[in-house]
Amino acid sequence: MANGNLLRQLVRSGADGDLDAFRGVAKKVIAEERQKQHHLLADDLESILYGRPAKPRSAASRRLAGAVPHDHERGIPLLAVQEPSRRLEDVVLSPTNLSLVKRIVRENHRDDVLRAYGLRPSDRVLFCGPPGCGKTLTAEVIAHELGRPFVVVRTDSVVSSFLGETAANLRRVFDFIAAQPTVALFDEFDALGKERDDATEHGELRRVVNAVLQMFDAYEGRSVVIAATNHEGMLDTAIWRRFEEVLVLGPPTRVQVRKLLEVKLRGVRRSFDLDELAASGLFDGASHADVERVLRRAMKEMVLLGDGSHLTAGHIVAAHRYEKARTRRVRRP
Repeated sequence: MANGNLLRQLVRSGADGDLDAFRGVAKKVIAEERQKQHHLLADDLESILYGRPAKPRSAASRRLAGAVPHDHERGIPLLAVQEPSRRLEDVVLSPTNLSLVKRIVRENHRDDVLRAYGLRPSDRVLFCGPPGCGKTLTAEVIAHELGRPFVVVRTDSVVSSFLGETAANLRRVFDFIAAQPTVALFDEFDALGKERDDATEHGELRRVVNAVLQMFDAYEGRSVVIAATNHEGMLDTAIWRRFEEVLVLGPPTRVQVRKLLEVKLRGVRRSFDLDELAASGLFDGASHADVERVLRRAMKEMVLLGDGSHLTAGHIVAAHRYEKARTRRVRRP
């Protein structure tokens, strides 16, 4: 057990809300336990301080994974069952979207109460916005907060070249998510709900959109169904009426960048001020995924170059410069 002085410092820094001091003392506690050959305890403390281990798959998820429907013609699974690990504190949202997410979670936590009054929770939600702005992450967070398996529908598997098979695959998917409460994400939903008046599309796609509308109307299960798209302008106008809530996710503001840096650098030793970095405008216009990619590259460079144990603003600026150059190379015709 750590000595009394360290325990006093640990409790005092925690009570004062001084996160940097708390982490510093916690590292001393871990080092002391390791010196005493208490390696299991030290490992546990490090996992708590620096990040949570992957959550083992629950019995419900294992049971669902064994019953995943497949495309009859190609034999490929139509969806994937995952155990959600990210929590509400791991996602950075605008105040409006955070309020909507909390409302969705609250309503579905108490769906029995709502249904007793002839009401139903908000269980059909549309996420739209550019790539990398947290649509999949937010869906996973909702699953974690509800304590439900996270089901990702594989749109490329659902859509079949065989006449009528796409609608049949959709029926298998809806029957599956109706069997037990889950959070089901239909990613790239515009592939299933594209505007029917598009003259460039053939009759089979129109039949698929009609099937989607009918299945949403007939759905009586207790799963939260989330559709995500990067191209909301392509959706059929009738699709929008099938969703009780719509979340528009966009690039983070500077305030959100500050929060994102705090979340992603949790447990990482650094020698720069988060407020100054966020206010510098370095990440203006970047997506959440862009920011995370830069931070990940900066941390790898810090380790590989042997630049000490602290992440610096220089590491991040260099990583940002590299990512901008990489993006230009990728987008070059």
